Amino acid sequence: MGAFQDYYPEHLAHCYGCGRLNEHGYRIATVWDGDESVTRFTPESFHTAVPGFVYGGLLASLIDCHSTGTAAAAMYRSENREMDSSPSFRFVTGTLLVRYLKPTSLGPELLIRGHVREIKGRKVTVESTVLVEDVPTVRGEVVAIQMPENFGS
Repeated sequence: MGAFQDYYPEHLAHCYGCGRLNEHGYRIATVWDGDESVTRFTPESFHTAVPGFVYGGLLASLIDCHSTGTAAAAMYRSENREMDSSPSFRFVTGTLLVRYLKPTSLGPELLIRGHVREIKGRKVTVESTVLVEDVPTVRGEVVAIQMPENFGS
């Protein structure tokens, strides 16, 4: 199975953070690791806030896109469906709450781990944590809302 984002329909695969068709974006790739979702991302030197540390906006967008991808995959899982089945699930952010726990060093690979707290109708709540060398630096919560099928087409 590929990354969750590999299954996004073409007309919804252009997001700056997670769109596989956005050549200028981050193109994150999220997969399951048991009941948790995992994304690995290595910031570039220009993703800086102050020398040696990652820009907080990048961290927020990684949590955002990681969490909405996790929401889509969780919805498929809850219905025992493959991610390439129709109708497709795609989510947008209803709420994004980010807590910066400590500065995030620029250089090492970032590991983002997420878990689904709740699926309720068209809403999925996902908690995600950014880790640098196994140390949590950022925690976020996203309430992801399922897009209507005709959204973006």
